[in-house]
Amino acid sequence: MTQLFQKAAIIGVGLIGSSLARVLRQKGLAARIVGVSRSAENRETAVTLGIADEMTDDAAQAAKDADVVFLCTPVGAVGSVAKRIAPVLKEGCIVTDVGSVKTAVIEAVAPELPPYARFVPAHPVAGTEKSGPANGFAELFEGRWCILTPSDDADEKAVALVSRVWEEAGMKVERMTPERHDTVMALVSHLPHLIAYTIVGTAADLEEQTKEDVIKYSAGGFRDFTRIAGSDPVMWRDIFLSNSDAVLNVLQRFSEDLTALQRAIRWKEGDKLEDLFRRTRNIRRRVIEARQDQPENEKLLLKRSARQK
Repeated sequence: MTQLFQKAAIIGVGLIGSSLARVLRQKGLAARIVGVSRSAENRETAVTLGIADEMTDDAAQAAKDADVVFLCTPVGAVGSVAKRIAPVLKEGCIVTDVGSVKTAVIEAVAPELPPYARFVPAHPVAGTEKSGPANGFAELFEGRWCILTPSDDADEKAVALVSRVWEEAGMKVERMTPERHDTVMALVSHLPHLIAYTIVGTAADLEEQTKEDVIKYSAGGFRDFTRIAGSDPVMWRDIFLSNSDAVLNVLQRFSEDLTALQRAIRWKEGDKLEDLFRRTRNIRRRVIEARQDQPENEKLLLKRSARQK
């Protein structure tokens, strides 16, 4: 085990923050871990589970003298948190985040930080619909991608250290521009969540007996949509508001494709439907071959639960 930091502060010990804390602990990457949560229950849980050495509701207290600060709050809160911790950051401190949006996060955080802080925006592309420190697990990140979007003049030593953390967590690390990241995530993550929320919302608006039948006879497709729609509502509210341009762009493209699909169904154009289904099945196969199938995380969680019994 190689210690990278004397003190690490994790602001926000939800699913991602608590899973990261477990990685830091298991790998011995930080001598001391201080976590932040506004919830007294979450603070107690984190200490009881040994996720952090200390918990507080004060981000500045946690960030003081820290070698690295991980911003693991919803993206809508990162700017205010950065402003809160800026006066206490020590020279050379690394500040990084885990947000699913990068352009808006950079615009909110970078201006608040002192020039001697080293900012490395990051996005570990991993998660489940669960939230809270009790649902975190170190294996969450294994085999997934972490995308870094540092500026052209970023401190490369800081970038390397952040990369090292996520590599120790089992992730594959990629660098890209914030704009590229936000466009890709709008399609592979944000739009699917928006569709899931819409479909489940449609079911919620059905007359009561029909809604009960939908729930009773839920098959794989609808069941999977409810899993996605069960994600943290505050987090996803902030994501859609922060990445609105990219989401609206892909939503327009999706709307056009949906219209073409409606036309094919209306005119009984079976060849067009079959062609679409074949092409999309090939995408599914490639996702599986790339080992990015989400159920792998669920299997890891089951293994973890079995070990704890």
